Amino acid sequence: MKDSNFLKENNGRVMWHPMTSPQDSIDAPPKIITGSSGVRITDIDGHEVVDGVGGLWNVNLGYSCQPVKDAITEQLAKLPYYSTFRGASNDAAIELAYELNAFFAPDGMRRSFFTSGGSDSVETSLRLARQYHKLRGEPGRIKFLSLKKGYHGTHMGGASVNGNANFRTAYEPLLPGCFHIPAPYTYRNPFNVSDPEKLAQLCAAALEDEIAFQGANTIAAMIVEPILGAGGVIPPHKTFLPMVRDICDRNGILLITDEVITAYGRTGAWSGARLWGVKPDMMCTAKAITNGYFPFGAVMLGEKLVDAFENNPSAKIGHGYTYSGHPVGAAAALVCLAETKRLNVVENAAARGDQIFEGCAALMKKHEIVGDVRGGHGLMTAIELVSDRATKKPVDPDVAANVQEIAYQSGAMIRISGANIILSPPLVVTEEDAIALLDALDSALGAA
Repeated sequence: MKDSNFLKENNGRVMWHPMTSPQDSIDAPPKIITGSSGVRITDIDGHEVVDGVGGLWNVNLGYSCQPVKDAITEQLAKLPYYSTFRGASNDAAIELAYELNAFFAPDGMRRSFFTSGGSDSVETSLRLARQYHKLRGEPGRIKFLSLKKGYHGTHMGGASVNGNANFRTAYEPLLPGCFHIPAPYTYRNPFNVSDPEKLAQLCAAALEDEIAFQGANTIAAMIVEPILGAGGVIPPHKTFLPMVRDICDRNGILLITDEVITAYGRTGAWSGARLWGVKPDMMCTAKAITNGYFPFGAVMLGEKLVDAFENNPSAKIGHGYTYSGHPVGAAAALVCLAETKRLNVVENAAARGDQIFEGCAALMKKHEIVGDVRGGHGLMTAIELVSDRATKKPVDPDVAANVQEIAYQSGAMIRISGANIILSPPLVVTEEDAIALLDALDSALGAA
């Protein structure tokens, strides 16, 4: 291994990083993380901090989940890889599909299709949605609806249904036929409405209006995050997703919930759909499915998809990935699912989520730079930073970056997305870790 000086000097010279400019990696070198334990990470200089990001929403069980590491080692020794394309399968993938189908049965899911991660899962769901309608004799249903501020990965289809220009503009033209409605974002919305229930009704009405404008018989699916994550942790009113489900049903439109973040307990419920009491037609999952220890994902398929594909001899799925159902990933996911249930992480996610949300609300009273605090549903919290509360003007990017740096030096890794501080620590975070995270934020906001 090269020494620390070599690594620091060469990072920006030899690799590009996601979600930033190549020059930024040179001008503002990233933290080089070299170790981890529990819910803490250590950088190349030996500085240890609480991981308030949970890797990237995905290390639900922390960095010391030995049963998952053991499962990976054992599977590597037995069968490190084999394809699940036509004519082949593997035991780990079959067992995992059985367990996932049972785990998501309350959400109405009956089958699994394995992918390599969240963006793959979204792409898969969009493709299967179009094929579903073709199988049913409605080939004109090719369009997709989604929410502004929503995030659905980085593939061409996912970028097209994304509701944030940062992930779209540089890559346009994108997939045609993708349309967006206002998100139920109480702090900033085109209706200038702050009442969550009223805003949910207005957004649902906008959805119905867009369907009428486009023509219901041209729309394949609506994809939505049960709680918007990367867009700034935007939880809708409890009535919103049930209204969306009803509107989709009345118009023959599939409902896809993007559960890449919200599945497996992060919201304080086992899935985002279950949190709001709806049953989607497909669910995109990834991230916590293997705790970040192996790239893996799964699209869960409901009754409509199963009936359309399994009762039609011509329904060949012309889609898949080299690593779909990878045996090592499947083995990791099996143990991850077992540990997730054994530890009942939803309870801790709810308790620690309340602690962090209430702590951030207290910080808002203390620091004028905080314009809004959102969360209240498990370990998903956002602090929106403003330079002026009256006008809601966002802080300059360099101020947000400074908050991130001071928080890190004060003991916590946080994530900055625009003017938002995103907090998504592992679901096994302790009360003491949460206090350390809040203390670091207090220091950073005070300095800012």
